[in-house]
Amino acid sequence: MFADLFQLKTRRAPGGIDRAFIKEVKVSRPEPRNPRVERIIFICWLLIAVKHVAVIWAVQHYAIPFHQLWVNVPTFLLGLLATIVYYTVPE
Repeated sequence: MFADLFQLKTRRAPGGIDRAFIKEVKVSRPEPRNPRVERIIFICWLLIAVKHVAVIWAVQHYAIPFHQLWVNVPTFLLGLLATIVYYTVPE
């Protein structure tokens, strides 16, 4: 806790001691998850899976000079990050 050093310069009387305490705390219940958003997340994961299969097929079918993980890993990690943020961050 920091000392109120400005009080020494202005010679003000300290505030009421009742202001230093918490008078009331209200706790509200968290809102339930939106089923529509969860359905959208599920559909996005299905699309990510389809994209993974398509990229693996394209890299193997055509002579593409890079590994398919250069495309698939960032997609997977971004989807995972978005899903973790949705389910762990309180509303």
